[in-house]
Parts: sequence; structure tokens; C-alpha cells
Amino acid sequence: MKAAVINKYGRVADVVTVAEVPAPEVGSQDVLIEVRAAGVNPIDHLTVKGFMQPGELSQTRILGNEVAGVVAAVGDGVTAFAVGDEVFSRVDPRVGGGFAEFVAVHESLVAAKPARLSFEEAASLPLVALTAWQALTEQTQLRAGQRVLIHGGTGGVGAAAIQIAKHLGAEVVTTVGADGVEQARRLGADRIVEYRKEKFEEVVGAVDVVLDTVGGDTQARSFGVLKPGGALVSIVLVPDIEAQRERWGVAVSAFFMHPDGAQLTELAGLVESGELKPVVQQVFPLDQAVAALLAVEGGRARGKTVLSVRP
Repeated sequence: MKAAVINKYGRVADVVTVAEVPAPEVGSQDVLIEVRAAGVNPIDHLTVKGFMQPGELSQTRILGNEVAGVVAAVGDGVTAFAVGDEVFSRVDPRVGGGFAEFVAVHESLVAAKPARLSFEEAASLPLVALTAWQALTEQTQLRAGQRVLIHGGTGGVGAAAIQIAKHLGAEVVTTVGADGVEQARRLGADRIVEYRKEKFEEVVGAVDVVLDTVGGDTQARSFGVLKPGGALVSIVLVPDIEAQRERWGVAVSAFFMHPDGAQLTELAGLVESGELKPVVQQVFPLDQAVAALLAVEGGRARGKTVLSVRP
């Protein structure tokens, strides 16, 4: 089968190739997915550079962390899915394998694809939607009537988080560039701050929760807008996390999302109800995986980048 692979860590343009590799083995609890589309994320180019796993590669690694496709086979212990089902999944991050014509995924990480979505749209959701869901429900327990500040509202996680926060009944403030204002408004944000024109800490007021997708100075300034007892959750590093908790009197956490098919099924329900819509910015064929990875590496996205694997 065809797949985008690396044999060593390095720069995307130097080490990523699209090559023929053996099809995956199917375990007793695995679902073999014929991949129609795969989402491209910052974690993918970080994987290429070796930031996600220490040491050298011992074997060829297939890239890719989220997919949508059709069930091609199931292990003898699988009961929830059958051949021909349309599914999507955030694959096991320890294994990867999404940038390929086939991927084997444990059934606990798979969910039925929302019928209203194309494969490209569905493939854009698992990683970012699960990240946003877990940040707002597990890490911070955002509740109806609370106020949340979401940084990077036009990025993949930010766009999903705006919609999920509205589903939870929160008032949503988000920071975006000038070219993202209309998109943030369509997603449901109540207050939109153009970060090049305004300093959010001067115009937002107190919030219950901050979801940080940016880090650095933006993260540091965010502590000052939290109410006492509020919570900041970040998908990037938080320096001196214990010191920040003590200084500001707030909950602080940095986390890496975990795959979860049951949560993905719940999110699929939000898609079907119209409360969660994917935002796909660009689609590349699998043969152009390097170009797709470089596009994501460049940042400043206004939605997700997706690989079309089997049109």
C-alpha cells in the first residue's frame, strides 16, 4: 500500500517520502480502515523532527494521527463495526499510521462517521475536537453561564473549542487575526478580539476559563484575566506550573489529548445536530504529503489541512 513515511528524524522536506509499504496486520480487536482522508496537524511535523519520541527510529514509521474511511476488515473480537461501515478515528499516537491507504485501529478508538460530512471533513475533526472537548470538560469543567477565553479561534483546536463551548452554554471570547474575524463570528464567538489591534487583557475583563493554544507571552498575559479560582488549560508547555498556581490562585494544566471512541461518538452527535462544523482550509493528495506538512508547519491556518488518500 502507499503511505507517507519517515526512516529517520529531520526536516520535513528531507525525510518524508511517499512509498509502498506492507499493509498493517489486523489484531483481534482491530478495525482495518480503508483510509479516504487524513487530517494533518502540528503533531505530525513535530513527529518528523523527533520531538514526540526520544531516540532514533528503529523502523519505518507511517505518519498521520486522524482518519476517515470505510471498514475493510475487522478482527474476530470486534462487535461494534462491520465491513462497509463509514468511520473516523483519532488513531493511537504511539503507532500513527494515518497517512496511508489502510490503517488498523483498535475498535475503542473508532466511531461512526457523521453522515452529513464528507470524508475530508470528517478526517479534520478527531484530533482537534477531542482536544477541545477534553480541555473544556475534563481539564476545566466549563459550565453553562461561565465565560471562556479561547486563544487562536481560527486554528483547528480553537475553532472546535468555540463551538463546543457554545454547546456547553458558555459565553465565548476569542482572539484572532483580522482575517479570522468573520470565521470566528460564524462559529459563534460572542466577543472577538483582533490581537494586532487590541490587547485582550485590556478589553476582555474577567473570565472563568482560558484555553491557550498559543503559549509564550500570550499565555503569560492570560493569567491576569482569570477570576480567582478560575482555570487555565494549555495544549502547549506551561513554564513553572506550580508557581503560576500559587501566584494567581487558579488551576493550571497542560495536557495532551487521549484518543477515545466513545467521546468521538458524542462529538459526532454534535455534528449531526449542527452544533459542531468542521473548518477545512485546504486539501492535498497523498502524493503531496510533504507540501501539506509544510503548509501546517508554516502556521497561521484558518482551519484544517487534509490529505485526500482515496478519492
